[in-house]
Amino acid sequence: MKRMVFSLIKSFLVLILLNGCQTHQENQDANLDSFEKGQLIIGAKGFTEQLILLKITSIYLRENGFDVEEISNMRSSDLRSALENGHIDLYWEYTGTALMLYLNQEGETDPTTAYEKVKNLDQENEIDWLNKSEFNNTYAILVRKEFSEKYEIESISDLAQFINDGEKLKFASETEFYDRNDGLKGLENKYNFYLPSEDIIQLDSKLTYHALKEGEVDAIVGFVTDGSIQEYNLVLLKDDQTFFPAYNAVPTVGKRVLEKHEELIDLLNDIADRLNTDTMMKLNYDVDIKHKDPLEISRQWLESEGLLK
Repeated sequence: MKRMVFSLIKSFLVLILLNGCQTHQENQDANLDSFEKGQLIIGAKGFTEQLILLKITSIYLRENGFDVEEISNMRSSDLRSALENGHIDLYWEYTGTALMLYLNQEGETDPTTAYEKVKNLDQENEIDWLNKSEFNNTYAILVRKEFSEKYEIESISDLAQFINDGEKLKFASETEFYDRNDGLKGLENKYNFYLPSEDIIQLDSKLTYHALKEGEVDAIVGFVTDGSIQEYNLVLLKDDQTFFPAYNAVPTVGKRVLEKHEELIDLLNDIADRLNTDTMMKLNYDVDIKHKDPLEISRQWLESEGLLK
């Protein structure tokens, strides 16, 4: 009887062991299957919007069988070089940035013209531009609502007239906009006004919003999709002489990568076709103002668009 009981226990343990090995093997196979399409390296620049685009893209491509490595907080020029040199496979770039900084072209105010131009020019660099998203993260001049109402300033022309009438204006600018010819200097030339250097404060882009909110400055340069515009109830002045170039975000991919993974075209276009300015502003708002996890809000957006199983 003892031998019989021992034999039954032994058989039972063997079955458990075999079942465990089988389950372990199934889990291994599932993991292999989930990344059966190979590895991709995705890059991003060092601000909130780019982090959100990175997370959205990474989640979606992982769900569709790719093993994704993320590299974030990169400078624009370094990111572009990494794509050209094959150190990364793809990232989201802005049409205006590529035209003016990488391709040495004049900026284009029309989004479609800018997109078609950069798409064609980058063919010789072995870079493919997929579908243009409808969100245009171009520069914007922003003021407080009470300032706009008090002085009846609704456009950049109104602001230029205010300055030319001898009124004092404190202006906050991020360093890149201050230094670039298509930034503050170009804006002054286009709208025929001049701000003395002592009236300009150079700050990190996030600090400019705080300075405006606290009344330390009267106007700032920002971006159309910034969540702080909604949070602080700011007025975006109309660019009535169409100075600012189009900066539509587009997935840019190395041509060699698309030759190997043609299915990426449809997958990335699935994302680009669903993004617009209001959506991007809300996502930025959720992260910057509501302090939500970028990974969480990215997954939620994908689920709301029916892109996750």
